[in-house]
Amino acid sequence: MAFVTATKRGGFEIRESQSTPKGPRSRTLASFRELDDGVIEKALARASKPFSEQDLRDAAIRAGAPAALPRVDHAARELISELGKGHEPAAPLRRLLVDLLNGKEVPGSEWIAASLDERGRALVDLLLLADAVPSEGRYAKPLAFPRLDSTAHG
Repeated sequence: MAFVTATKRGGFEIRESQSTPKGPRSRTLASFRELDDGVIEKALARASKPFSEQDLRDAAIRAGAPAALPRVDHAARELISELGKGHEPAAPLRRLLVDLLNGKEVPGSEWIAASLDERGRALVDLLLLADAVPSEGRYAKPLAFPRLDSTAHG
């Protein structure tokens, strides 16, 4: 279980308890002055046991740590502000937004703000996966398809 503790220098640490032959020990997963999504991601990546982001946010509040808004809340506030000023997103983005807010699944929506680097890494991973799939010795063999019988009734 991860927990949050104050440091002597005025900051905070996300720590995790571990049992060792010499007894319980704790190790630092992340240090911060304000808890934000990046700090939580870093702690999750270093943790040996998974933990809930909400439990961690609650622990930070109990420890007195300032917490930044989650990215989605920050983005929602910015969008509301822009809409309030009369600015609207382009029609395709507006349709996607309405669909997502109405609980519809929009495949690929998580990629809409991905950087070129992120997209490139994903493409490389996909190509490496395709290379790793066994070809069953089909090199130089033509693909054979079943004959379609246009006289069949069914």
